[in-house]
Amino acid sequence: MSFGIYLFGVILLIAGVVYGAAMLHAPLHWIVVATLLLLGAGVVTAVKATRQRDSAD
Repeated sequence: MSFGIYLFGVILLIAGVVYGAAMLHAPLHWIVVATLLLLGAGVVTAVKATRQRDSAD
């Protein structure tokens, strides 16, 4: 469940960045690059924050 909340937040952040970049008339290829970078960083952060630790048994 926490992973889904993280991912929803990342998608919301990306939507805001894409909207702002479009309003500033940024070239489409830079918008795509920023989207991919933010999505990758968001997924890595979400996995790192929500993964279960292995037991030492």
